[in-house]
Amino acid sequence: MKAINKPVKHTENYIQIKDWLKQQDGIVNISGNDGTDRVYLMHAFSSDAHVRLVVTYSEQRMEQLYEDFRFYDKAVYMYPSKDILFYSSDIHGNSITRRRMDIFRRLIEGEACTIILTVDALFDKMPDLSYIKKNVVTIREAEELDVEALKKRLVELGYEKADSVDGVGQFAVRGGIIDIFPLTEECPYRIDMWDTEVDTIRSFDVESQRSIEQVQEIQIYPASDMVLSDRRTAQGIRKLEQEFKPYYEKLRKEFKTEEAARLKKQIGEIKEQLTEFHGMAGVDSYVEYFYSKTVSLLDCFHTKNTVVLLDETSRISDYADNYMATFLESMESRLEGGYILPGMMNILFTYPAIVQKMQAFQTLAFSILYHEDRYFTIRHDVTYDSRVVNSYRNNFEALIADIGKWREKNYRIVFISPSTTRAKRMVENLTGHDVACFYSEDTDRVLSEKEVMVTTGRLRAGFEFPELKLVVINEGDVFTARSSTKKKKNQKPRYSGEVIKDFSDISVGDCVIHERYGVGIYGGIEKVEVDGVLKDYVTINYAEGGKLYVLASEVDCIQKYSDKEGRRPKINKLGSKDWEKTRSRVKGHVATIAKELVNLYAKRQASQGFCYSKDTIWQQEFEEMFPYEETDDQKKAIAETKADMESSKIMDRLICGDVGYGKTEIAIRAAFKAVYDGRQVAYLVPTTILAQQHYNTFKERMKEFPVEIRLLCRFCTPKEVRETIADLKAGKVDIVIGTHRLLSKDVAFKQLGLLIIDEEQRFGVTHKEKIKQMKTNVDVLTLTATPIPRTLHMSLIGIRDMSVLEEAPVDRRAIQTYVMEYSEPVLVQAIQRELKRGGQVYYIHNRIDTIEFTAAKLQRYLPDARILVAHGRMGEAEMSEIWRKLVEHEADILVCTTIIETGVDVPNVNTLIIENADCFGLSQLYQLRGRVGRSNRRAYAYFTFQRDKVLREESTRRLAAMREFTQFGSGFHIALRDLEIRGAGSLLGGRQHGHMESVGYDMYLRLLGEAVAEAKGEPIQETAECTVDIQIDAHIPESYMESLSQRLDMYRKIAGVRNQEDEMDLLDELIDRYGEPPKSVQGLITVSRLRNTAAQLGITEINQRGGSMLFYMEHPTAEMIGALSRKYRGRVQFGSVGKPYLGVELAGEPPLELFREVLDVLGKAGKSSVK
Repeated sequence: MKAINKPVKHTENYIQIKDWLKQQDGIVNISGNDGTDRVYLMHAFSSDAHVRLVVTYSEQRMEQLYEDFRFYDKAVYMYPSKDILFYSSDIHGNSITRRRMDIFRRLIEGEACTIILTVDALFDKMPDLSYIKKNVVTIREAEELDVEALKKRLVELGYEKADSVDGVGQFAVRGGIIDIFPLTEECPYRIDMWDTEVDTIRSFDVESQRSIEQVQEIQIYPASDMVLSDRRTAQGIRKLEQEFKPYYEKLRKEFKTEEAARLKKQIGEIKEQLTEFHGMAGVDSYVEYFYSKTVSLLDCFHTKNTVVLLDETSRISDYADNYMATFLESMESRLEGGYILPGMMNILFTYPAIVQKMQAFQTLAFSILYHEDRYFTIRHDVTYDSRVVNSYRNNFEALIADIGKWREKNYRIVFISPSTTRAKRMVENLTGHDVACFYSEDTDRVLSEKEVMVTTGRLRAGFEFPELKLVVINEGDVFTARSSTKKKKNQKPRYSGEVIKDFSDISVGDCVIHERYGVGIYGGIEKVEVDGVLKDYVTINYAEGGKLYVLASEVDCIQKYSDKEGRRPKINKLGSKDWEKTRSRVKGHVATIAKELVNLYAKRQASQGFCYSKDTIWQQEFEEMFPYEETDDQKKAIAETKADMESSKIMDRLICGDVGYGKTEIAIRAAFKAVYDGRQVAYLVPTTILAQQHYNTFKERMKEFPVEIRLLCRFCTPKEVRETIADLKAGKVDIVIGTHRLLSKDVAFKQLGLLIIDEEQRFGVTHKEKIKQMKTNVDVLTLTATPIPRTLHMSLIGIRDMSVLEEAPVDRRAIQTYVMEYSEPVLVQAIQRELKRGGQVYYIHNRIDTIEFTAAKLQRYLPDARILVAHGRMGEAEMSEIWRKLVEHEADILVCTTIIETGVDVPNVNTLIIENADCFGLSQLYQLRGRVGRSNRRAYAYFTFQRDKVLREESTRRLAAMREFTQFGSGFHIALRDLEIRGAGSLLGGRQHGHMESVGYDMYLRLLGEAVAEAKGEPIQETAECTVDIQIDAHIPESYMESLSQRLDMYRKIAGVRNQEDEMDLLDELIDRYGEPPKSVQGLITVSRLRNTAAQLGITEINQRGGSMLFYMEHPTAEMIGALSRKYRGRVQFGSVGKPYLGVELAGEPPLELFREVLDVLGKAGKSSVK
């Protein structure tokens, strides 16, 4: 950064300040700066420091400093502060611990870096870094490793034992294979043992569970700041008890029996969790009881090589005072209520103590104006006058004039552009105006006076230092004031293996569907011994006492029954015709819908559309102005949309993706392309508020370009509506965004080229008819936030062009998620905190009859808050008004039912509270939580359940899963059936739901896929199902795979083995994940492959009876009988009574070998008979 830093380093002030710092002559204040100019000075004065510690006064300010520092230094990290008030929650996400541990790792390894934090992060008391360093576990290849000792050690370090690793902070042990997801790593690792020695260490992909690459060693950092050994735990519990007894007695003497009982219960639970489970959520707030020596983060830095940079001391002090006051107020009420012990009042360092610690470092303070501070003693003040570069608002001539003036004064000029293409174009533009300049990526190049350099980078704004004769201009200052955001990190390539189908959500008592016998009740797995051979059977119970045993290797014919409403279906009776009738009826309906879809597609393919030209330089420039990094899915969807527009066919593309996954940006780019080819664009949305929101987005994105954008909805005055309609006809409007008002008869276009529809399923039937008429010869882009499952996507390929956005934007902030018992004081504090920072709150109470009472109760606690109520019985106009008030911040809290799932994007709502969260489905919790965290602020979600309520196991599992999925884009983990069914309904129309419910979702999709293929004239080869029951050891032993759900998953995968390639691939996966498979598993895979081969030969059943193996088939050919007779002379039998079969005597031959040979003979004979 010498190009920019050099000028300041030659000033007298710089030399003087560095001298004061070296002598540690008190805190030096540098005044006269505020924005990006302050970050420039911070970096310049600390460029020789090993570590910079930047202390600021709010999360938002921390974000801004982070973005600006990234221009000068790539090793910049934000250190999150702990949420002291909510340590009592049962479960909270590990995203904060993960980010903190990553920074501890960097400090322990001595990495040079810049750490930015809010002052409250320094208040935490924590164990010294030496404790963490001592507890790092290093595992290397070819070294001895005691697996039992490692398991115990990992639990002590805070890792959670699981069946399989699918989240950070988990580990799993399967025989000689250990999987672990260290807190400081991007992906999990698999340690493969050879007896007691580490054979290999490989990283692996969470989704597919398959290995990625081999490494020599891994370091496992603790999953918590506090590592509790048995000795330390016993010591801490003793201290807790010593303090508990006198305080408990004091409460009882004061007749505070409820508080005393609460405290006794609390301490009892803590003891139980620590002794039984070796850890607990919120143990950090008891740090003083377990560690005799605690430190602040400040104590973890070396005073000699660290510079502390204070961002506006007076504001830091105000923030610290407010924080401490809130903390003490909260803790006092909790102490009185029997929630905590008196010693816990001291879990933070005081602010004066932190200020005192800072005096030991070289400390620089920065402020706009110098004034005395009540905590900091400022020894020296120096002023560097700077100013922000004025916005030129597209006036290039004014910029050229200013460059001329600066060069006359011998200024060095640096121009910053966000991309290489635009930087080079800027050089061309400047050179075209006779300004001598050059492009360089070398920011260490020292500039001479009057030189103009253009380079790449991102800053929020430019700045000028007259005294230094330096000006830095950001491209946004010239063309538009645009906020920049962080670029996406390089991701490890995702392994493209198949995602393991999850069988774990099937439990005994669930409804399942067997393809041949219909709907029954799952009864679990039973081991049955037949002729000395042990096998696993899945049992299904049917009506009137019927019981079906299905070989576990044939579980592919069983599916879990799923229904949108969660209703239980009618249980079929074994041997009755009911199931066949149901299946035939649905088949008929499905055939009709497939025909409609195929005809529609053919009709559209036959007509010619407008061919748009290839991307222009303007399109390229417009797209580069998108301030975020596109996800891979977004790039693909954009490319597909453009290809459609540039072809002669009429586009009808569906973009599916979660809320906030970047669908609007795809629409914006398509609209821009249409406008630049002289076509008009209509953007149709279901609600007035959404219309306004999209209008603002389009205006912001296109304000540098001559595009006329108008709004057409109820918010417009009659005069504006008349003008817009007239201008649309005349072709003066390029893009119109509106509600169903766009579909009125009086709205006509001069040349409509592109119709964009947002959430088509939310329009009524009459509106849909009008949309169909509009669609006839224009390109159509439909956006939907309803997730479309992969299965449905596949069955509709070639009918509807679809782009699916499954990858979340990296820029989204993780939502801090808490799972806790319902506690009014804690929730009121959560709301107060959100309101204090100017935010808003969603409070979900999912019962309409008591919702008003809940709102009134909140109003009593928060008399100044503006509270609104919303639920599904309200009309559209009333709901629109509520959303308007929320968006315009005329309300603070919305008490509502789950109606917000389909609401409007309100970026200012960043706290979500859900009552009785255990009653919601996982996917619904995920959807609801997605309504917050839609800005650059930290968002909070509180999932509460009733105190002392015994949660069902699945509820606990669901809430624990939500804690883990704090990151966005964890949607694929939560692609549960209710979401999928809703997706199917929106695409195929509501009338299909009845049919879907009668046969179950998976079966419905299979029938639809077959019907579509048939309607398109593709032949459907019906392969007969084949059951195999021969006496060989073919099952997955528990000693090889402990988890029942994983065994079921693997049985299903094995049942899908079709050929030698599948067999080899599955064996690779088994060896990778579980080690060398035993003979019984290998036999099972071979039987599965041969079963599928047999089914293709028309064999329906293979049995071993007595000393023979019987092959049942409808039409055995003469060639087959002849071939078998020649091969096995005197051992072949043929039965034609009842079910025809061919039998072969075993004659001492192993059953599997005979099975393989017979199929080989029959296969060759079948081919020769065809010839």
